[in-house]
Amino acid sequence: MTQDHPLALFGARVVPVDGDPIDEGVVLLRDGRIEAVGAVGEVVVPGDAEVVDASGGWVLPGLVDAHVHLGVWEEGEGWAGQDTNEMTDPVMAAARAIDAINPREQGFDDALMGGVTTVNVNPGSGNPIGGQAVALKTYGRYVDEMVLRNPAGVKSALGENPKRVYGDQKKTPSTRLGVALVLRTAFEAARSYQARKAAADGKPVDTDLVSEILGRVLDREIPWRQHCHRADDIATALRLADEFGYRLVLDHGTESYLLADVLAARDVPVLYGPLIVSRSKVEVRERSLRAPGILDRAGVAVSIITDHPVVPIEYLITQVSLAVREGMDRDAGLRAVTINPARVLGVEDRVGSLTVGKDADVVLWSGDPLDLQSRVLRTWVDGTEVYTYDVDRDEGRVRPRS
Repeated sequence: MTQDHPLALFGARVVPVDGDPIDEGVVLLRDGRIEAVGAVGEVVVPGDAEVVDASGGWVLPGLVDAHVHLGVWEEGEGWAGQDTNEMTDPVMAAARAIDAINPREQGFDDALMGGVTTVNVNPGSGNPIGGQAVALKTYGRYVDEMVLRNPAGVKSALGENPKRVYGDQKKTPSTRLGVALVLRTAFEAARSYQARKAAADGKPVDTDLVSEILGRVLDREIPWRQHCHRADDIATALRLADEFGYRLVLDHGTESYLLADVLAARDVPVLYGPLIVSRSKVEVRERSLRAPGILDRAGVAVSIITDHPVVPIEYLITQVSLAVREGMDRDAGLRAVTINPARVLGVEDRVGSLTVGKDADVVLWSGDPLDLQSRVLRTWVDGTEVYTYDVDRDEGRVRPRS
């Protein structure tokens, strides 16, 4: 899915994220890639290019939301569209989010309307180990052609959710110490499995799908995505990461700002949010709009997430605006929904900034995207225009997914 001819976005304020903004800039797209970024007069626009007059607008890379349940937790579908958690066994590491994603769910259109072109779809947090996440573009006919990285991590949960789920079932784990035990047991089993495979010297062994994927986590091929909120659960997450040596990413991290210096020293990224929902349970009563700024100033690589549909995905940028209002540096705020989450997902070579050679996932805004009155006017994925806002009709249209 690429454009048939070059496309030049001309005259807008261009915010590359990985470089200084350009007041009157040009972004040239060709064959699904970014070919050039620069000031008017510096970038040569080919004669056969389609030229979009973007004067007065802002051009940014497509936004990245590193924690959603898009397509596995379908809105307006009730139980029929709820495939977030397979809560029949505490260890579901072999389950894959990609097998449950419906790319025709309304939320994918909402993402394009909100300038979000890349997401990471997670299983839920009902299990100590919930399954494998997948990084996707938000436009495509079927999920396999949308994939950027699969798996992009393995989802795990500490705290309230798994202890409630399995406590209600009268089985392990029903406490925080039980949840940690389940994780340790699974990783020790994976270590033993790796040892058996090594000792077999190439001879076949009985396949263990759980240990296979956990072995990849142990080998640091993919990150361990740790759902946790309270500072004591974050300490447990760090303790387990020390024991097993995997790459840790904190999802939500509600009280992470209380340990910002510790996380910065250990180079542990935090995916903070959702920010604009009620304090629905004990674990999130210390949530703060100031937290992303505190984390960033401490040197933590912070991203901001919606946890869609907990916060609708089109409000990703709204959360950034509120965090900036509460003290976060505005450039850091934009990095928190572009290059930072792209790095967490391991797709920074493809998306997250307006860099020559990266995918042509580009968004034209009517003005400063951190101004709540600005809107997305046009969205391109791989150089193809997939969302257009018609000013005269006051309505947006998504390109058909067929």
